[in-house]
Formats: sequence, C-alpha cells, structure tokens
Amino acid sequence: MFSVAIIRGFMPETPKHAVVVQAQGHLIDSQLLNTIFDTVIERGGQFEVQHFEIGRTNEDFSQLRLKVSSETEAGLRRLVEELIPLGCHAVEEHDALLRVADRDGSVPDDFYSTTNMRTDVRVDGRWLPVARQRMDAVIVVGADGTAVCRKLREVRIGDRVVCGLHGIRVTPEFRDRERGDFAFMSNEVSSERRVEVSVSRIAAMVRRTKARGERVVFVAGPVVIHTGGAGYFIELIRRGYVDTLLSGNALAVHDAEQVLFGTSLGVDLEVGVPVLGGHRHHMRAINAINRAGGLRAAVDAGVLTGGVMFECVRAGVDVVLAGSIRDDGPLVDTLTDIIAAQDRYAEALASAGMVIVLSTMLHGIGVGNMLPAWVPVVCVDINPAVVTKLADRGSSQTIGLVTDVGLFLHQLARHLE
Repeated sequence: MFSVAIIRGFMPETPKHAVVVQAQGHLIDSQLLNTIFDTVIERGGQFEVQHFEIGRTNEDFSQLRLKVSSETEAGLRRLVEELIPLGCHAVEEHDALLRVADRDGSVPDDFYSTTNMRTDVRVDGRWLPVARQRMDAVIVVGADGTAVCRKLREVRIGDRVVCGLHGIRVTPEFRDRERGDFAFMSNEVSSERRVEVSVSRIAAMVRRTKARGERVVFVAGPVVIHTGGAGYFIELIRRGYVDTLLSGNALAVHDAEQVLFGTSLGVDLEVGVPVLGGHRHHMRAINAINRAGGLRAAVDAGVLTGGVMFECVRAGVDVVLAGSIRDDGPLVDTLTDIIAAQDRYAEALASAGMVIVLSTMLHGIGVGNMLPAWVPVVCVDINPAVVTKLADRGSSQTIGLVTDVGLFLHQLARHLE
C-alpha cells in the first residue's frame, strides 16, 4: 500500500475548532479526494491529512483520515455538514441525536436533511441502513429499530427524527464502470454516428435492467408525439421495455388528438402544417376521452383505437399522469392533486432499475429528486441546458444525451429489436 502520513493545507498556528474525519472508497478515480480538499478550502477551513492509503487494485478502497478545522464552532459545523455527502464521517463515533417531533409536518430546527446517496445512522451502537433513500427528506427512526426517509409532510407527532451531524454515515456512488463510458456524451453529442453509439450503450443498459428483473421507467413529455416518435415508443411498449410511464396531461391529450384527428396541437404530423380549425382538436380529444369515462374506458369502448395510451392500456403499463396549473380539461385520468401525484410517482419509482427522461424538464427534475443515487437516469433533450440541469440539481447519476427525441426513440427501438 502506498501511504501518506501528513499533508497540510494551510494550517495556521492560531487555535482552531477541529475534528478528525475519515472516508473510504474509490476516492481518486471518483475525484472525491480533490472535492473534499477543495470543499474545506472553499469554506474557509483548513485540513491536515493524517493518513492516506491507496488501494492496491482498482477494486480496493482507498482510506483517508483527515483533520479539519475552522475559526469558529459554527464554521466547523457547516464544514462537516458539507463533507458528510462526500463520504466523510467522524472517527470518534457517537450515536445519532434523536429528537421527538412535537407537531405533524414539522421537525426540530437542527434536523438532518438527506441526500440521495446510501445512508446509515447509528442508534444504540448499531448502524441502521436508511430505507426509501431520497434527497431533501428527514430520517425517522422507528421503535422497531428501522430508519426511513420521510418527507416533511409525512412526519407525525412523536416521531423520532435524526438531528445534528453525529452518527450519520453517507456512502457516495463511486464511478460506475457501466456508466463511466458515457462521460464523453455529456452535452457534446454533435454527430449522428456519435448519437448511435450512445444509444447502443443505453439499449444495452435497458437489456441488463430487464435481465435483472428490474423495471424500466420512462418519463415523457408531449414532444414524443410532436417529433413523430410515438410509433417507435409503441414498438418499445409492445416488446415489453416500458414498465412504467410517468407524464403530464399533455402527452395523453396530444396522443389522443393524433389518433382521433391526425394532428398534434392542430398540426398535421404527416406534412408538418396546421390544419383549418386544428387548434380545437386537443379540446375535442379531451372531451371524447372524458365522455367515455377515461382512457381505459375509451379503449374498451373502441373510442381510442391506437396510440401510446392505447398500447399502454393493452400492455398493462403502469401510467401516472400528474397535472399542472396550465392543463386544459384535463383528462379524468390526470391527478390534479399534486400531493397525490407525488405519492403515485414515488410509489411507481420504488422498484425502478433505470429511468429514461424524454424531453420533459419539470417532470424529469421532479423524478430525479425522488430517486436514490444508485438508479441510473438517462435524460434526452434537444436543449443542452436541460440534460445538465438534473445533475445541477443533485442527481449526479444522470447521463445526458443531446439529440432529437424522435431520433433517439427510432434508434433505441432499432437497437432493441
């Protein structure tokens, strides 16, 4: 083992508030080591590397023990809080501080706010794995010795909530060799050949996900219909590669409009021009589906005879439509209670092995916030800003692919033939 005894990062002689933390993992190839050092310096602290060992092989973990200090106790607390998501935790282990919630939907001020990475909490000398991992939640420890992430609105009087920074251990997602090959794709896809190479690898990920018995979740916007990608998406549904579809009201409405009137937002998709009176078609489509009693009833009654929603009903795909303030109608299938829609999304994502986001920034970000860091996310959009926004919001497992959604679905369907 190569080891480093002492490395200092600007350690003045003045007294400091300090703590010794440790971390282990693939710290170098995941660039966590530099990030830890940079975080200390950027937050106005100082570090001293007391011990560092590099693993002998690419499978072995590296080991780091680091003394970090700050001018004030509050500054040190903020610094440690920044280091926890990077896999650092105190060498001197203490149980997590548990405080009791004194009202529904509210927790003590010093509660620990979760990341989307694997987390354990120490209770009565034992490390408990945290279930339902997601970002921006709190951790509640039950009387049965379990720990679980909960949204603030799910907290009830008497719940024991993890507070402070002691007894919390976060394990970052280290560089995934399956996803490492995608680094070249991020926001730089500039040729058809390169898109095809990227899609072939995504197709391989889809196959591996299905082979493991896990679910493939698609989060899709109405662009799937506008770009002429519906036919290729239908092929994926028929072949069993779509287990769950999460979307808004617009996708289902434009899909129904295309089937019933041959247009999407009044535009003839065959020739790409608006048709006379076509602006009324989406409202007529909503009315036809609602008069039938919803999408399934419309399929059963023969009102809806094709399209994405038709195929989802026939294949038993779990479809959740979440409404928004701008929805026309909406369809009776659309959940207009946003809390209920969030819960249904979270339930549908609980067994996800892979998520593919197709040109829907708001739904994509929402889904990213609900997922643990070990579920890979593919975000496809023609706008480069969209494919990076998920990662900017904390979903570091996102693979961004800049291309037309119709082209992507065409090539994905071909690779999954």
